[in-house]
Amino acid sequence: MSQIDAVPSAHSSYTPSVRYITRLEQLQDLPPDQRAELEHVTRLYGFRASDYYLGLVNWQDPCDPIRQLVVPRIDELAGSGRLDASNEAANTIARGMQHKYPDTVVLLCNETCGGFCRYCFRKRLFMNGNTEVSLDQTLALNYIMAHPEITNVLLTGGDPLLLSTSRLGALLGGLRAIPHVQIIRIGTKMPAFNPWRVLEDESLQQTLGRYSTARQRIYIMTHFDHPRELTDPAIECVDRLIRAGVICANQCPLIRGVNDDPAVLSDLYRRLSWIGCPPYYLFQMRPTLGNQPYAVPIVRGWEIFREALRYGSGLARRARFVMSHETGKIEILGVDEKRIYLRYQRAKDPTLRGRFLVYKRNDDAYWLDDLVPADDEHAPRFAPESGLEIHAGPE
Repeated sequence: MSQIDAVPSAHSSYTPSVRYITRLEQLQDLPPDQRAELEHVTRLYGFRASDYYLGLVNWQDPCDPIRQLVVPRIDELAGSGRLDASNEAANTIARGMQHKYPDTVVLLCNETCGGFCRYCFRKRLFMNGNTEVSLDQTLALNYIMAHPEITNVLLTGGDPLLLSTSRLGALLGGLRAIPHVQIIRIGTKMPAFNPWRVLEDESLQQTLGRYSTARQRIYIMTHFDHPRELTDPAIECVDRLIRAGVICANQCPLIRGVNDDPAVLSDLYRRLSWIGCPPYYLFQMRPTLGNQPYAVPIVRGWEIFREALRYGSGLARRARFVMSHETGKIEILGVDEKRIYLRYQRAKDPTLRGRFLVYKRNDDAYWLDDLVPADDEHAPRFAPESGLEIHAGPE
């Protein structure tokens, strides 16, 4: 029996001692020739997954969606892109702290995850020599205290729930001591990768409950990409979080070979709504280096998203399809025979906030940078070679 075969069933009441696998040689279900080939990928981008999560893989199916999420592919080494595709460096105030929008600060508070998603837009954090993450948030807390316009703090990384409970509690306590911080969000995939991080730690549940109050909530932004991740332990994990007093919502990217099917995406959204973790954002895949094998063109993505939203209750259809571009968060509103319609939900440049954008339809476009303004429209055109510079459309 292989190491992965030995993992208890995902639907078992047995509580496993979850281990993290970091070497391809530990994947006995992967043929030796494939492991040898994929070593070239892991030297650049790394590999990490829990034995529990790998136990969800159907190893007889090379296109298995769970496998696509965490097992490297050789074509990650091909294609173009940037490691910092949304230019987060331009918003970095200090190590581990980003301030892009006036009321929101992002804290990179951990440098590891329960697994390395192959399409991760922050895979640079897990590469050798990276120094962006900070475990000491003293400077960040002082900065937030000095800026009363900041009401919303997002804890991410890496995965904040892999911090020790005492360290996470100290950070939450520090933020709650700042009167103008109203919302704390925690971005995490631990309910999918290792639900026992929550299930086995009552002190973590109590800590979250202590700092998620009636007037100042903590939001857990879960990251379920496929319905098969919603196992019994994962659902129980979400239930414990809700009972602790936090509010759960799910966000995920559209991923080729994983959820780029209206039936799959609709099923995910409906199941999430049933367990009290409704969909929030569906992200267009960022053009991060190595991510091209997982990307879906904008037009095809819109068609998938639109079809998926035909089913389920209103709670299952709350998601918005967006691009997290370096200029702001851009919602993809619609596509017709000739045009693509977008709107800035949030923008770094105040003059762009809420701006409606119309571009020529391009079925091969993956990102805002690929789009050309429609005739007689004043949509900005972002030129990749020009850094942050934005060029206006035709007058």
